[in-house]
Order: sequence, then C-alpha cells, then structure tokens
Amino acid sequence: MKAAIIGGTGYGSIELVRLINKHPHLEIGSVVSNSQSGVKFSDVYPHLSNIVEQPLEKFDANRLSEENDIVFLATPSGISSKLVPQLIEAGIKCIDLSGDFRLKSAEEYEAWYKHPSPEEQYLKQAVYGLSEIYKDEIKDSTFISNPGCYPTATTLGLLPIIKSKLADEKSIIIDAKSGVSGAGRGLSLTSHYSEINENTKAYKLGKHQHIPEIEQVLSEGCGNPITITFTTHLVPMTRGIMCSIYVNLKENISTKKVIDLYKQFYQESHFIRVRPEGILPSTKEVLGSNFCDIGLHVDERTNRLTVISVIDNLVKGAAGQAIQNVNLMNGWDEQTGLTDIPMYP
Repeated sequence: MKAAIIGGTGYGSIELVRLINKHPHLEIGSVVSNSQSGVKFSDVYPHLSNIVEQPLEKFDANRLSEENDIVFLATPSGISSKLVPQLIEAGIKCIDLSGDFRLKSAEEYEAWYKHPSPEEQYLKQAVYGLSEIYKDEIKDSTFISNPGCYPTATTLGLLPIIKSKLADEKSIIIDAKSGVSGAGRGLSLTSHYSEINENTKAYKLGKHQHIPEIEQVLSEGCGNPITITFTTHLVPMTRGIMCSIYVNLKENISTKKVIDLYKQFYQESHFIRVRPEGILPSTKEVLGSNFCDIGLHVDERTNRLTVISVIDNLVKGAAGQAIQNVNLMNGWDEQTGLTDIPMYP
C-alpha cells in the first residue's frame, strides 16, 4: 500500500518515514508540505539522501486519493480539521496525528484548542486510536484519530487500576515530563537551546490541551466522569516521556497484586511491558521503540499507588502507534514493521 504523509517536514512525519521505509506492506507515496512544495525531501532532511528523494507536494485531495491508499496527517492542530473531510470524501483511509478529532465534544475542543471545531459528523466518525484499548473499533474503521503522546503514556498507565474500581477516581495526580522533540520542529523560545539546556520547566498548568483527552478516555473506562490534576514539564533531552502517576487506593492491596492485575489486563498487548516488583522503567529503555513500559509501587504507609509509565513520544506517542493502527485496520499482525529493539544506551 502507498502511504501519503501530510505535514512532511515535522518530526512526526520523519518518524513515519523511518517506520514506513522498513514496513513490508507499506511504501512511501506522496509527501505533502505546502510551505516547501517543489523542494526535494532529502534537501530538507539530508539523512534521507538515496532513501526518499521525491519533491514535496502541495495538498490536493483528489490526487492524493488517486495515487495513495492511505494518508497520515502530521499537521498542527487546526489544519487537519480542514483537510480530513476532503480526503474522506475522496474515499481514502486517514490516520490523523493531530488533536483535531480526539475530543468528541465540539465545545470542549474549542475551549481547549482555541480553534473552530471540526464538523460534528467527522468527530463522531473518528475512532480514537489507542491501540491496546480500542482494538476492535480500530479494525473496522477507515478514519483514526491517533492519541496524543501524554495521553498514551497516562491512560495506558491508569486504565487497569481505574477499570478495577480499586482506585479513588478523585485522587489522580499526573506528573508528566517530555523531551523537547514533543514541542515540534518550529522555532520558539521554549525549545531554544540556552533556555532548556540544564533546565527543567513546568508549563501549561491546568491548561494543557491533553487534559480533556485523558479525562475522556478514563471516564469511558470506568463509566463515571473523571477529573485529573495534570502537570507537564519540559526536560533537556530529545525524546521520551515519563509520567509519574499517583492515585489513592480504596482498599489495602500489595504491589505484587497490582502488578498481577496489570499483567492480566495487558496479557495480549505485546507493546506493553509491566516491570517486576522493585524495578522501574526509564525513558532510555524504550528509546526508538513502540513499547510502553510500566512500573508499579504501592506505598503501604499511605495506601497510594505510584505508576511510572514511559514511552518514546515520537514512536508509541505518535508515528509508531499510527503504524500499529494501520496494521489493525488492514488485518496485519499488530507488530508488523514495529519490532525494533530499543536503542541503548
């Protein structure tokens, strides 16, 4: 199948190129970048010389649907909401890596993203692509809204204990840290070397656009409305997310029993690795891979569970999960093209 990529010069797009290039059932088709159309892709990213040499194109829904079988949209929020309807009408499968179709409420989208909402029919049509949780829905879909990087790490870390009804749903606190690539390739003071090097910053307290996405998934998972405390930090590394999650337990339960609960919950999920008692994951241990590694600890003094969830924000948090969803959509083995061992050190 030929796969087109829209938003061709961003980090998510480059990660898609890397993964598609070694996928046995996919090949890179059109690469769209209106801002740099006509420029060779390898001139923008020289590391792609002799690998992806075609020129970048302008967006044309009809041409894309004629020349490609599936489209990945790796665009900033507010862009894909204008492009996806054209692509769907042209009859092509879409995987949207932006946040435009993740929230089912148009009002919430506009409140958090500060853009006009996509049309309601497309919000309803989009299937939320958290691969391990919505596998059956993804298999039958032609339009996937790929989850955000923070929501992927957070919800995968929380859903087993939330669904078990053992957690106090009102006590959830999430301390999340991301590498600078999560801010994208655009120039800004936030990601300026001298600002972030040897520095750690908290940002968007109470205002991060991933808050309603996390709450939506957790609320669906337990059947009750859930609100969270969510604090994000930028740390001086290129890739990786670590979410340290704290939740009070309703009854006394050991760390071992919580680990057993998580292992059973994810027993058929190859890309979720639950660590043994006393061993906690680090971001380096998932670098370049589609794994989400989870460590667990119950503090017997406070009866509070700590969940450590780590992912590579550009792979499981973006392009890797998008490929995983394509595999599910097409009836291919879920691991196809995603068998990379994490890069270490």
